[in-house]
Amino acid sequence: MEIILYLSVALIAIAFLVLVIFLAKTLKSLQVTLSSVSKTLTGLEKQLDGVTTETTMLLHKTNALADDIQQKSESLNSVVVAVKDVGATVAKFNGTLQNITNSVDREVEESKEKISQIIQWSNIILELKDKWQARKQAKSEIDTDESKKKLRAH
Repeated sequence: MEIILYLSVALIAIAFLVLVIFLAKTLKSLQVTLSSVSKTLTGLEKQLDGVTTETTMLLHKTNALADDIQQKSESLNSVVVAVKDVGATVAKFNGTLQNITNSVDREVEESKEKISQIIQWSNIILELKDKWQARKQAKSEIDTDESKKKLRAH
């Protein structure tokens, strides 16, 4: 029975040895896998640092662009206000010009009759002047004819 006991202990020792060998192979394989994962994580960490740096730079550029757009928008707002003011001024000027035109039209309409009377009186005065000059000329011709007759008579 002692032999069976030694044999059992030897079998247990062999089984333990086989277990240790397979466990060592598994741990070696696990070590290679973990080393590969570690290298991958190191590369990923470097890439993530690069992405973080680029993202930070992009964020700064975006903020600068947003500030620039804000400033230009404010400048454009002042231009729009100025154009609006010019439009209001032109509208007021047009209104004033329309009022003046309407006032002149009203006064001309009211003065039409007076103007017509002035023209009629002017025509009458011109006719009287022409008649007076014609009479004066006729009288002058008569006086000249009489003077000639008197000179002949002498």
